[in-house]
Amino acid sequence: MLRYLPFLLILALTIYTFIDCLNTPEDEVRHLPKVVWVIIILLFSIVGPVVWLVAGKKRVASGGFGTGGGRQRWVAPDDNPDFLKSLDEEKKRRNEDEV
Repeated sequence: MLRYLPFLLILALTIYTFIDCLNTPEDEVRHLPKVVWVIIILLFSIVGPVVWLVAGKKRVASGGFGTGGGRQRWVAPDDNPDFLKSLDEEKKRRNEDEV
């Protein structure tokens, strides 16, 4: 069983990068058209997927505040000022309805 492990890992990597390439929007693909990347991934079983992961797709940094390439970072409800403001407004509205 262990002798099949390298083959299975290469197959899994190829399938992952193939699906990742197909699901990537055209404007996030770098250097070559998406069709060419698909051909490279499928023809060059080890090198193609690795090259796609390294150079084929625009990646966004993840981590601390201010990163993420323009994406909004998820904030817990008790730390979200908009959510807290909406709770205050709802509480005021309920108090006005009771009076």
